[in-house]
Amino acid sequence: MGEAYTPGLKVKKSLIVRRTRKLPIKGEILVNAGDNVHSDTTVARTHVPGDLQIVRVAQILGIELEDTEKYMVHKTGDHVKENEVIAKSTSFFGLFKTFARSPVEGTIEHISNVTGQVIIREPPIPVEVKAYIPGTVVNVFPEEGVTIETPAAFIQGIFGIGGETEGELLMVADSPEDALTADLIKPDYKGKILIGGSLVTGDALRKAVEMGVQGVIVGGIDDKDLVNFLGYEIGVAITGHEDVGITLILTEGFGKMHMSRRTFALLKSFEGKQASISGATQIRAGVIRPEIIIPLEGKEVRRVREEEEILSKGLEPGTRIRVIREPHFGALGRVVSLPVELQRVETESYVRVLEAKLEKQPPDAKPVVIPRANVEIIEE
Repeated sequence: MGEAYTPGLKVKKSLIVRRTRKLPIKGEILVNAGDNVHSDTTVARTHVPGDLQIVRVAQILGIELEDTEKYMVHKTGDHVKENEVIAKSTSFFGLFKTFARSPVEGTIEHISNVTGQVIIREPPIPVEVKAYIPGTVVNVFPEEGVTIETPAAFIQGIFGIGGETEGELLMVADSPEDALTADLIKPDYKGKILIGGSLVTGDALRKAVEMGVQGVIVGGIDDKDLVNFLGYEIGVAITGHEDVGITLILTEGFGKMHMSRRTFALLKSFEGKQASISGATQIRAGVIRPEIIIPLEGKEVRRVREEEEILSKGLEPGTRIRVIREPHFGALGRVVSLPVELQRVETESYVRVLEAKLEKQPPDAKPVVIPRANVEIIEE
């Protein structure tokens, strides 16, 4: 058996999940507040400037730096194709010609008679942001992004690799103790998210990629198998950007780790349902855990919204709370005030917050500001 991690991860049958989807730079928002979106709906898009390429024209043509512009075939702002001539020189009465060509397709951004260089900007790179979860747009940040919410079952893992994806949940293990091996992966599992028990082998991961499986949720993995699968040692600081063709979520830790029976039972109860998952993990400040989000339907949606309303009413000055996210993870305290205005937090999204006095704070310390979504009410 491997080493278990500190407990405290969320395993919730129902709650309101909110996710803010942001562009890397300002762009266009494609949805409005109140719109219902699917997980694959494009909610925002932009164009990231292309890379710069430098062509040493004066050096290539063998001319003086200050004469660079005179020998250009194109001017600033012109669009050029890959390998197209952008400058040329002739010698010996036109018998010999020398050419400078563009290494890429792009636009001439600058011609310098000081350095003898020409700068070409590659075409802009389109970037689209998907909703990731199906739900309702509840907040729009002009030119930046949106917040989407949905009633869902929610499970956090301890570690993961691979980015955001979605698929139908499929139980491959009969119990939390079962290992997920290569012989259990079948061709008709393409597009599925497989749920194993205590362990997934390296061979099973490779076969899952080959079969087109979207994700694997399992208790643990041998760290050597993970390194061999990735082809390199993985750091524990930040994951989620690995281009490995699959998303892996560990619910317990490294080694052969029996999946929590509560987690296994909850996943089994949603077999056949669509789920959105992410393997992104950040262990240091601003902890991010891999997650499994299973949108709810029908009566479950109404019940969760009713519970949410009750809980929101229960938050008032004096309410005892526990903080469930960093930087005050696990701290107990009491609500001091509930500001009405939305406030900007570290993630750069605007959220409702509360001010709380934490038990570990000195008596004369000021209350801390915490997003309301980052606390849970402790019944007294």
